[in-house]
Amino acid sequence: MAAHPRRASELIDIRPDERLDAARLEPWLRAHLPATPGALTISQFGGGHANLTYLVRFGDREYVLRRPPLGPLAPTAHDMRREHRVLARLGAGYPLAPTSYALCDDPTVIGADFHVMERRRGFVIRGELPPDVAADSVLARRLGEMLADSLAALHRIDPRAVGLDSLGRPDGYVTRQLAGWTARWAATGRELPAIDRVAAWLRAGLPPQQAATLVHNDYQLENILVDAADPANAVAVLDWDMCTRGDPLMDLGYLLNCWTDPDDDPAWRGLSPAPGCAPGLPTRRELVERYARSAGFDVDHAHWYHVFGVFKLAVVLEQIHVRFRRGQTRDARFATLGERVEKLAAKGLALL
Repeated sequence: MAAHPRRASELIDIRPDERLDAARLEPWLRAHLPATPGALTISQFGGGHANLTYLVRFGDREYVLRRPPLGPLAPTAHDMRREHRVLARLGAGYPLAPTSYALCDDPTVIGADFHVMERRRGFVIRGELPPDVAADSVLARRLGEMLADSLAALHRIDPRAVGLDSLGRPDGYVTRQLAGWTARWAATGRELPAIDRVAAWLRAGLPPQQAATLVHNDYQLENILVDAADPANAVAVLDWDMCTRGDPLMDLGYLLNCWTDPDDDPAWRGLSPAPGCAPGLPTRRELVERYARSAGFDVDHAHWYHVFGVFKLAVVLEQIHVRFRRGQTRDARFATLGERVEKLAAKGLALL
């Protein structure tokens, strides 16, 4: 397939308040990475809203450095130790997981935990589909099917086979997730009755947990690196800092929240990082059906998990917005997140 026109690189000049101390970092990198030929250069990936991600180059050799965002963090969130642990092992059974080479938990190096992993080349589809994909119904269909198939492939992995059988606490996972995200919402200090109603509905209808698999916990198109020549071919799945063992339908529900159906309320557009509608793209129902055929799980309660995905994203965005309001990050993209949270709450109510 001929190469498609793609967006310009997401690399940016490092934001002033997110610079790394190269004098302290360079000796550590040279001591812990497989190869460090040539001079060190560092740039920043501009996409994403949470963890900070940098491109680290030594001559022609490239790595990706990941660290948590600035400011106070919610317990267990932005866990670089967890992400390194997962990515140091998972690639043996799931080729879409990039390999992490080294973890630093010494705060004197850059002031926070970080890990360094391999760089894979591709591009991320953010928001609207690229015009060439939107115009090709066969390609759009393959893109959606790839998402369902890649998620099912993750959930079919035996955690023991990749040395991750002690990761997390899968028993009671759904109950703990709901309690944890409810507590995080309370910690933001924001009062929004619609969110309280959605949380109450979720508590009243907790589904039974049918399996315990590896769970990505932020699975969506925006966290998939795809091939520039064939966007229906995944190059890597990114952002593993919340990976654990738990209920696989949590991943499915979050994916459903980050997906658009043709008959969706227009007010929902732009609330989650969902691709726009295009001929050929599977509907949410079709994604669920394809996932179920591939993974083999009962999906009767998919609607509950969809609503939970809306609730979870609302909490995540409010946490980021709180950091912006407190001056802990100056990224101007975060200024309007409070309004998105209100609209997500309304979407959650509509789905009830």
